[in-house]
Amino acid sequence: MTITDTHAVSQPFQAEVSELLHLMVHSVYSETDIFLRELISNASDACDRLRYEAIANPSLIGDGEPPKIRIEPSKKANTLVVADSGIGMERQELIDNLGTIARSGTKAFVARLTEAKDGAGLIGQFGVGFYSAFMVAEKIVVISRRAGSGEVWTWSSSGGAGFEIAPASEDETRRVARGTEIVLHLKPPAAKYLETYEIERIVGAYSDNIQFPILLVPEQGEPRQINSASALWQRPKSELKGEDYTQAYKSITGAFDEPAMTLHYRAEGRYSYAVLLFAPSTKPFDLFEPARKGKVKLYVRRVFITDDADLLPAYLRFMRGVIDSEDLPLNISREMLQNNPQLAQIRKAVTSRVVSELETLGDKEPESFGKIWDAFGPVIKEGIYEDFERRDKLLALSRFSTTLGEKRALKQYVADLKPNQTEIYFLVGDSIERLKSNPRLEAASARGIEVLLLTDAVDAFWTSAQLEFEGKPLKSLSQGDLNL
Repeated sequence: MTITDTHAVSQPFQAEVSELLHLMVHSVYSETDIFLRELISNASDACDRLRYEAIANPSLIGDGEPPKIRIEPSKKANTLVVADSGIGMERQELIDNLGTIARSGTKAFVARLTEAKDGAGLIGQFGVGFYSAFMVAEKIVVISRRAGSGEVWTWSSSGGAGFEIAPASEDETRRVARGTEIVLHLKPPAAKYLETYEIERIVGAYSDNIQFPILLVPEQGEPRQINSASALWQRPKSELKGEDYTQAYKSITGAFDEPAMTLHYRAEGRYSYAVLLFAPSTKPFDLFEPARKGKVKLYVRRVFITDDADLLPAYLRFMRGVIDSEDLPLNISREMLQNNPQLAQIRKAVTSRVVSELETLGDKEPESFGKIWDAFGPVIKEGIYEDFERRDKLLALSRFSTTLGEKRALKQYVADLKPNQTEIYFLVGDSIERLKSNPRLEAASARGIEVLLLTDAVDAFWTSAQLEFEGKPLKSLSQGDLNL
């Protein structure tokens, strides 16, 4: 160990973290409950990671306690402890994970959070939920021991310009055998979170489906488990109610909206897997990041493997949820996933099912589908250009502004064709107002011909392909005369 490894060292926060903490410390957000949900979610991730790493190295768990989460309120000390027996963190991991935000888009996120009336939903989406604890805590102490390590470290901060990192005390070292313990020294207005009924209410609302046991350790009485700790996607649909799915959606996504579509089924046959997917009803802040990454989680026999397996194509990256395979090997590496033929078949089948489900929703529940289209229409239209196999279906479920109305389907357009009209006409531009001043549009309107008015950035791409719908070619009104 170096001198810095054996003594307490103060370090500044990354600039964006300081801004974020300022927002949290002086928070006026109404949804302060989010802090507990986020800390439980992080604890669950740590338990997931331990279970995954223990596949290759069983000694990480060995004879120690199985992965679980503990919540311990103390009115006497005015502290709330959220602890896990998961993977834990070494000294540098504490610095990297709690002192910096190592992802793109941070400045834009902080700016948006500053403007938000209630930023609680954004916090969970961006993966910085730990800092939300400063909404309720004057000071936070994190004690952590990485699985397999003899060293225990503490990280502490009062939400100012920086944090302190130091070796743990003897008492802390004895207390944390593996994993992470977060001690919140609560602000006076947050005293309600020391009530056991309040903790149970939040866990019941947001974290019941966390797969690991959540134990509530009251100041008096015995510890008791307060969540069902079941993989909801593995349960039969007949056992589940709408509120079960809503709770699972909020737990999985960290969002506060209601899902606009839920897809839950089990595939049996050559490959067996369970699917639980949700379409949100509101747009996340990072929908148009250049990476166009999805966030569907891959499990193998209830063990979390990765959320970076590209289980759906980029044009369905807004979908959230879980795919749990019975057949993939537990020790499959993230690199092997890229070329795994079984996963490719699962991806193909699930993609087709999602597209069909969206199409059905559009026909049977136009209001719910309308929420999805308003939030994600431009993303879905990327698939018209990229997914030749499903192009017809994607065209069918797409909705367009036209000279006759909003959210018009091409089926409606074709049904209302003028006599002798053999083509579907469209115009691409940057605003409806500019398109409406196009002289060619005036000529079409004079003849009663409907024209699609396309103003999303992606429209210039997919309309460049040779397209037709139900035998009717799509034709730009700016490239030729009306063919009647």
